[in-house]
Amino acid sequence: MLLGDLTWTDLDPASGAAARTLVVPVGSVEQHGPHLPLDTDVRISSAVASGVHDRDPSLVLAPALAYGAAGEHEGFPGTVSLGHEALRAVLVEYGRSVCRWASRLVLLNGHGGNVTTMVEAVTLLRYEGRDVAWTPCIPPPAVTAGIPLDAHAGRIETSLMLALTPHLVRLGAAAPGATGRLRDLLEPMRTGGVVSVSPNGVLGDPSGASADEGRRLLDGTVTAVADAVRRWEPDASTGRLA
Repeated sequence: MLLGDLTWTDLDPASGAAARTLVVPVGSVEQHGPHLPLDTDVRISSAVASGVHDRDPSLVLAPALAYGAAGEHEGFPGTVSLGHEALRAVLVEYGRSVCRWASRLVLLNGHGGNVTTMVEAVTLLRYEGRDVAWTPCIPPPAVTAGIPLDAHAGRIETSLMLALTPHLVRLGAAAPGATGRLRDLLEPMRTGGVVSVSPNGVLGDPSGASADEGRRLLDGTVTAVADAVRRWEPDASTGRLA
């Protein structure tokens, strides 16, 4: 069920509607190198959410929350960041409103820069007694074996986008960026942003990406997230689904 297609009576217990879990993809509009579209995170989290909904049609799928905390990418045109405080307020108020009628809320996060904000918002909502959790939209280790891991706009995201919207992937412009260990890049990125370590905005290497690989990565991610939603075991300290 798609939230935007329903009426209020479809979700009203007084009309016989069952209690529902709302699934919300959360992304970011930010640079993804010269070869991937700015809304890559939104498209990936939305595709995962759609796949999870297909596995369990009793879930209600909401429109994506497209903007996130992406200040580290603001050295590149096109990036739009709400920042931590604004995103936290949006997620908290969203959860408070939704939980007036939904039995559960799960946020599917597609952007690493949202994680700290996600944890704080979900932790507060759970403290207030609301059944809210979150999970990242990242492929599990079982399906990334043999693929060089990357942090941003590398092979994994490029493969996923080749599977989802190949017409938006500019493979001719794809090139490696900063390929060092993420932990070694974090400190300079905190002060100078991604542009200070990678002039093209890529953290990784998109070489070798393919649509077939992307479909396998997407299927593995959907399976992992669907299983986590079904089990519903939020971590006590972070609210992340196990």
